[in-house]
Amino acid sequence: MSEVPRVPLLIGGKLVQSKTTEWRDVINPATQEVVAKVPFATREELDLAVSNAKEAFKTWRNSGQGMRMRVMLKFQELLRANTGKLAEMITREHGKTLPDAEGEVGRGLEVVEHACSIANLQLGEYAENAASGIDVYTLIQPLGVCAGITAFNFPVMLPCFMFPIAVACGNTFVLKPSEQDPTSSLFLAQLALEAGLPPGVLNVVHGGPETANGICEHPDIKAVSFIGSTRVGTEIYNRASAAGKRCQSMMGAKNHCVVLPDADPEVALNQLLGAAFGAAGQRCMASSVAVLVGEARNWLPDFVERAKKLKVNAGTDRAADLGPLVSPNAKKRVEGLIQKGVDEGAKLLLDGRDLKVPGFEQGNFVGPTIFDGVTESMTIYTEEVFGPVLCVVGAETLEDAVEFINRNPNGNGVAIFTQDGGAARYFQNNIDVGQVGINVPIPVPVAWFSFTGSRGSKLGDLGPNGKQAVQFWTQTKTVTARWSAHAKSVNTTITMR
Repeated sequence: MSEVPRVPLLIGGKLVQSKTTEWRDVINPATQEVVAKVPFATREELDLAVSNAKEAFKTWRNSGQGMRMRVMLKFQELLRANTGKLAEMITREHGKTLPDAEGEVGRGLEVVEHACSIANLQLGEYAENAASGIDVYTLIQPLGVCAGITAFNFPVMLPCFMFPIAVACGNTFVLKPSEQDPTSSLFLAQLALEAGLPPGVLNVVHGGPETANGICEHPDIKAVSFIGSTRVGTEIYNRASAAGKRCQSMMGAKNHCVVLPDADPEVALNQLLGAAFGAAGQRCMASSVAVLVGEARNWLPDFVERAKKLKVNAGTDRAADLGPLVSPNAKKRVEGLIQKGVDEGAKLLLDGRDLKVPGFEQGNFVGPTIFDGVTESMTIYTEEVFGPVLCVVGAETLEDAVEFINRNPNGNGVAIFTQDGGAARYFQNNIDVGQVGINVPIPVPVAWFSFTGSRGSKLGDLGPNGKQAVQFWTQTKTVTARWSAHAKSVNTTITMR
């Protein structure tokens, strides 16, 4: 039997084997096979990563924008060429299907391509003669050592939401990926170094809460980005803010999808299937609540029949619609919430529990699950299930649907399906949610627009990607300068006495 590989740290441009005594198994969620062991880095190793980043910042901050752009251009080339390899890593450790994993790499690639425009993104402002003989201008400068802490559900895309723009702006970076699926995140960072990032500009440390806390409290780290659950995100934000750091924390969600009776049922129902059950529901932007308005409720039986036909299998099956949940604990939690929904009186139209996939009987599989008659007080509505579970509620009018959604404390994403432009306009203006889809079920914007979740789904003023990302990873210095308009050379004789 071959030895299980140990995932290294990446510090100062080199792969380093951790000296920790604490290791965690990385499990293939379809088979329960241990595919790697990941270290929980020591505090000394975290300090070493930060000190390397701090030293590298001295020169990287003064590197030319053209040079940084060329690194990003090479990085996107390498990322594109290694899409298949990255997708295989994601599927092996996370469980999502290969097509879904390839799509994740594509979304990360989009951010890297955006970072290739850093010379335009990092432009300041200049006002000549703001007052007589006085010019005022701004410098958009990097912060220093920055850090990112990511969740398990997008081990390539989420790091891409962080370090490409950060390092392109002239910062250096320490990444802590999820300990559940770290290999693809580490390989992503290696590709960035191969593209030309100097040693120390990008470092990777692994670990759990203690490592995350160390990042938040480290005196040499200036900014922290987090994407993950509400509980952890709140703690990260509070801890980092208390330590005087800039922090953005993108957290949990309860995303609604409104279907009006004038929508095209074929389009709406098929799109809702993918949004609710794709990636086994393990997306922060998954549509977990369907709000069927008026006669659209009559489409529910058809939707249930379509959901029954979805194929559940290991992610290596390209014909599969969804794969396993990431861990046995995740499966146990999701199945427990399904039972909670039954106990609290929701009508279980489709039960995905006790699912066995031939050849993968030990996998963490839960099939598509649909509840009807869900109310605002039920646990399956108040908690983010993070599994292939869809709650269905009814509404008499669009106005009722909007009021219902706005009462939910989260504001990550929302969607509406309609062929009425006036209804769509009313919806986008009155809904209190950061990201809105119109006939688009998962409204994650393209990378040159910012990720704009709101309310209980976000802490911090600025989100990832787009213009807000550049603002988050930089500081503005304003210079007011006056020079004499008629300065002349003066010969000065210094007499030594």
